[in-house]
Amino acid sequence: MNAAHPASAAIDWAAVRTDFPVLAREVHGKPLIYFDSANTGQKPNAVIDAVDDFYRHHNANVSRAVHTLGTEATETYEGARGKLARFLNVRVDELVLCSGTTFAINLIAYSWALPRLKAGDAIVLTRMEHHANIVPWQLVAQRTGATIKVAEIDGRGALNLDQLYSLLTPEVKLLALTHVSNVLGTVNPVREICREARKRGIATLVDGSQAAPHRPLDIAAIGCDFYAITGHKMSGPTGTGALWARREHLEAMPPFIGGGEMIKEVRFEGTVFADGPRRFEAGTPNIAGFAGLGAAVDYLSALGMANIDAREQALLARFTQALRDVPGLRIFGEAPEKAAVVSFLIEGAHAHDLATLLDLEGVAIRSGHHCAHPLMQHFGVPATCRASLAYYNTFDEIDAFVAALNKVRKLLA
Repeated sequence: MNAAHPASAAIDWAAVRTDFPVLAREVHGKPLIYFDSANTGQKPNAVIDAVDDFYRHHNANVSRAVHTLGTEATETYEGARGKLARFLNVRVDELVLCSGTTFAINLIAYSWALPRLKAGDAIVLTRMEHHANIVPWQLVAQRTGATIKVAEIDGRGALNLDQLYSLLTPEVKLLALTHVSNVLGTVNPVREICREARKRGIATLVDGSQAAPHRPLDIAAIGCDFYAITGHKMSGPTGTGALWARREHLEAMPPFIGGGEMIKEVRFEGTVFADGPRRFEAGTPNIAGFAGLGAAVDYLSALGMANIDAREQALLARFTQALRDVPGLRIFGEAPEKAAVVSFLIEGAHAHDLATLLDLEGVAIRSGHHCAHPLMQHFGVPATCRASLAYYNTFDEIDAFVAALNKVRKLLA
């Protein structure tokens, strides 16, 4: 995909699909149906080629050499930062490159929250958070004496906004919430929520892992303090991601990890640290991975995030309707606005048994607690199956999935 498509353009999605080599393979003698993109996105040839090209022709370390390869490596790495900044509509000097959302949230937990929180302070989380946006805050709370408060969801899997806002009392210093639930697909109204938190002087962190691959993003318009993304979910390589933070926070935060490249000067008497974001980028980064992530951003941008969103919403509507016709199937999460993620169970069948038998039909879905134990506890189930679609999936795959699901359902009856 070399040129950006206007939002109204008719995209040949069948041609787009051919950009993803793994989608052409068979599993157990059946054509692969990959419905696990919330776990990790598949990679187009452009991303694979970018990683290969870096190692074949440009491999060197960044910011440490004046030779040609070193310059090329640095240009590639910093080029990815610039592409991400434009993709997210943020300043390039406010974007920390890191291994993904988990690292980004921990960075904020230890560098921003830990020095600031004290006994009597509180952190607000939501019922639908991934463990990566729960456990770091528990660790910080244990060390500072702060407490955690939980915003609940309604029967559709949407946040109870009245209850959430009632929790935003003066002792709350941080609200951390997901933009899109990895289990329910619920799209939270983060712009409104961040506005309400800001009125009360509460900092906000948004986990954008499941939003960045699927919908247009404008972090400046959201109005949060921190936003984290994961590269491998947006068709980039694993071990890549980014944290956006307001400049005033980056300037005030101490380093999280010490080492090379995050300093201005080191003496045994003390160290002068680099400005953010490089203050938080110690050591050799995943340079080849960011070459691939830069290519992934180019690929998504050429398709157009509005087009991707529209395509996935069409797939979701068809998929949801088809699942409603499956006897004994329960869908978890039907918020008015949601991404193409559907968690479900079939009466009398264990989630792992369903997923295992579907794999024999060539279908890849996720089963388990999806790193969301508190959400599973809310629904009173140990696990669900989760089918998550992306723009490279097809309506024919949905029909084949439902046929395979009905076959498996009868085997388990």
